[in-house]
Amino acid sequence: MTSRAESWASTMHGHTSDGNIRFAHADSWAGTGRLELVPRDVREAHESEFLAPHATRSFGAGNRQIAEEPDAFRTCFERDRDRILHASSFRRLAGKTQVFVFPEDHQRTRLTHALEVAQVAVSVSRALGLNVALTEAIALGHDCGHGPGGHASEDALSPYVEGGYDHAVWGADVALSSLNLCTETLDGIRNHSWSRPAPATPEGEVVSWADRIAYVCHDFEDAVSTGLVVAEALPDAVRARCGITRGSQLKSFITAMIDAARDSGRIGMTGQTADALAAFRKFNYDNIYMRDASRTQAKAVIDLLRALVEHYHAHPDHMAVAFRDGIGAPNSSDALRQAVTYVGGMTDRFACRQGLTLLNYDPERLPRGIDV
Repeated sequence: MTSRAESWASTMHGHTSDGNIRFAHADSWAGTGRLELVPRDVREAHESEFLAPHATRSFGAGNRQIAEEPDAFRTCFERDRDRILHASSFRRLAGKTQVFVFPEDHQRTRLTHALEVAQVAVSVSRALGLNVALTEAIALGHDCGHGPGGHASEDALSPYVEGGYDHAVWGADVALSSLNLCTETLDGIRNHSWSRPAPATPEGEVVSWADRIAYVCHDFEDAVSTGLVVAEALPDAVRARCGITRGSQLKSFITAMIDAARDSGRIGMTGQTADALAAFRKFNYDNIYMRDASRTQAKAVIDLLRALVEHYHAHPDHMAVAFRDGIGAPNSSDALRQAVTYVGGMTDRFACRQGLTLLNYDPERLPRGIDV
């Protein structure tokens, strides 16, 4: 063993002075300064006293489809946050497109997007006295229903789902359904998109704004770093209101949300800054999302995902490992639902590999990474 490996191995059992309590470091000193614990119900009482009047209160085990016993120390929304963090649908966001298929080292994935949404949303919720744990749970889970290849996956999978494939609804009702999350968390995830009905909680409304703020700013930053656009090309009104760097842009939008709540008591954004956000988003649509290469990428995603769904619908045994409780018969409605669930949960690379190995797919037809 190397000296470094020996040093690391020597810490296997930690350190102790009396054989009872073990410590991480030989010179550990840290403590709480008191012996009393802070149980969940005490923290819930603190919420009731100090949160904003319309903030969502935590209580007991929470409002869940299947009743549970409450946790001794975590609130119901903290448990939701923890469950989402450990969920495979959240973990797989690391392999799913934000804007660019097969992102380079410094480009966002759908996972880093979720983390940035959580940062923005928590910054607003904390300032407004809302329930931070619920806000973070919604933000982290809001995109767990996304398929591979970005929003093109919704167009690809919609023909196979009654009412169409909406990543917000699919995330709450399918991708995260096994977690038995609180109804408030699921509502915020289901309704975070602006085309959906308004969320039932102010925390959900904050996440709706934070989602748009985060992706507008970081998608632009990624496009600048790859040379697709130059920062100075932003409309004058946008640059004057929020600048050209991610830091100044986020600060402007977050501050405008906090100011709006202070002045009106409502979750929104002050008018001129909201107009700048809309102009910023339109710039991204025109120059990033709807450029010719993006359209080509979207078509390649749609063709591949539909081919995969059709294959698994006819050959459900090829996805048997994903449905241990049983798969539908070939070409049945159950098999179709399972095929959509299976394909929707794939990462970009796994979907492409399946196309190559199962369908003998032409590599030239696969979605490609950025090609400036």
